Amino acid sequence: MTTELRVPTPHGEARLVTSRSRHPVATLLLSHGAGAGIDTADLEALAGNLPRHGITVVRLEQPWKVAGKRVATRPSSLDDALVAAANRLRTRTPLVVGGRSAGARSAARCARQLGAAGCLALSFPLHPVGHPEKSRLEELRAARVPTLVVQGENDVMGRPEEFPSDVDLAVVPNADHGLKVPVRGEVTQHEALGIVVEATLEWLVREVVGEGPAGGAAGAVRG
Repeated sequence: MTTELRVPTPHGEARLVTSRSRHPVATLLLSHGAGAGIDTADLEALAGNLPRHGITVVRLEQPWKVAGKRVATRPSSLDDALVAAANRLRTRTPLVVGGRSAGARSAARCARQLGAAGCLALSFPLHPVGHPEKSRLEELRAARVPTLVVQGENDVMGRPEEFPSDVDLAVVPNADHGLKVPVRGEVTQHEALGIVVEATLEWLVREVVGEGPAGGAAGAVRG
């Protein structure tokens, strides 16, 4: 079941789209990136598949996007909206915060403050394009909770080999920053999204909820 809710924040209304599990054991709150909304393929794949494994998925549409703006507002405003959304949820299950790109950065910055049980970073922008010396690794480490990074093999904002070995990392072969793969690549786009879902579910079971209703392999991604 999917529901929608408008949530007031210090920077305008945000929108929460919730895909509920019938028997939730955890709640995953996801925010989108700076250039797209909550309808990116990876966020939709997680929302479409995780609920049947006991994970309720809540996608946060930031106020700037709700207002129809094309450019994201400053990072602190993204954090404010994420905190407002998390406080509105008042979930009884463990809360995991996450997102893609800018949303992943925001989740890492806010995870500890929100008492999150984990942080999911999809396409974490480890550095600006072409500037590996401007590392955001400390921002990722600031989460101080179990964290999974799902990264494309060819992400120009941080290839998997640029992350330290102690970072929990799931790699999508040949994928770019948008987790898109070449038409004739090693895996199809459908398979790439399957990797995102399966890696996330395995990590949630291992690090957040333990063996239980969420256990087992992820189902096939909806085509």
